[in-house]
Amino acid sequence: MTTPMYREIAERLRQQIESGEFPSGAQMPTEQDLQVQHNASRNTIREAIRQLTTLGLVEAKPGQGTFVVPNVAPFVTSLTGPPETAVDYTSAALGKSVEATASGIQAEIQEATDDVAAGLGLAPGAEVISRHRRRYIDGVPWALETSFYPGEFADRGADKLRRARDIDEGTVTYLRNIIGIRQVGYRDWVTVRAPNATEADLFKLPPDGRVMVYEMFRTAFDGNEQPMRLTVTVVRADRNQFVVDVGAVPRLEPDGRTEQSLHITRSKAPLPGPR
Repeated sequence: MTTPMYREIAERLRQQIESGEFPSGAQMPTEQDLQVQHNASRNTIREAIRQLTTLGLVEAKPGQGTFVVPNVAPFVTSLTGPPETAVDYTSAALGKSVEATASGIQAEIQEATDDVAAGLGLAPGAEVISRHRRRYIDGVPWALETSFYPGEFADRGADKLRRARDIDEGTVTYLRNIIGIRQVGYRDWVTVRAPNATEADLFKLPPDGRVMVYEMFRTAFDGNEQPMRLTVTVVRADRNQFVVDVGAVPRLEPDGRTEQSLHITRSKAPLPGPR
C-alpha cells in the first residue's frame, strides 16, 4: 500500500524537528518554501503540517507562521509523603532553579456539589468552605487549586478558614491546634479529562483540545477515618508527570531524576493515519 505523500513529508519534517535541525521554538519554513523543497502542492503541505500539529510538534501563531513547540521538560511530582503532608504539589514539583509563586486566597462559603459532598462524606448541599488559588512556576500558570472543608469546622472555632488570606502555620497544624482534628493520612485520585474554557485560557492550551489536563483529588483523613479536607488541583497533562514510591527505592532528586531519568522525550509513536 502506497503511503500518502503528506505522511511522508510529515515524517521527514518530524525527523528534522527531533534531530534539532528545526530547534525547539524555531519558526518552520513557510508553506511556499516547503512546497518547493518537497515538490508538493499547497494542500499536501497543509495536511503534513496538520499531522505535526496533531502530534503536538508544531503550532500555528496567527499572523506569524508555524513554530516548533518548545520542548519543555515536564515537572516530576512525587505523590508519596508523610501522612500529615499538607497540600502543596508545587513544592514537590520544583527543580533547583525555579521560582514558585501563588495568587491570593479566594475564600467562599458554598453549598457542596455532589462530588464535593461525596469526597467529604457530607450530604449534597451541605455548607462547605472553599479556598481557591492559582499557582505559578517561573511566572507561568502551573496549577488551579481549590481546597474544601466542612463548614462546621469554622463554627467550632477554625474561623480563619473563612478568611481570604494564608494561614501562617498551615491548615494542617491550624486545625490540629484549634479544634483538635489531626490529619493522619490522605488519598490521591488522579484523572485525565479535557480542559474547560477557564483552564484552557489560563494554561494557554491549543483550542483543538489535543492537550488534556490532570485533575487530582486529594482527600485528607482524620484519626477516625473521616474526610477532613478535599483538595482539587488541575494541571496541564503535557507538562507534568507523577511518581509514587513504594518500599526501598532511590530518592527522587529535586530536578525530578533518579539514576534513571524520569523525563519522557517527544513521542515516537507512528503518525496518525488518514481521517
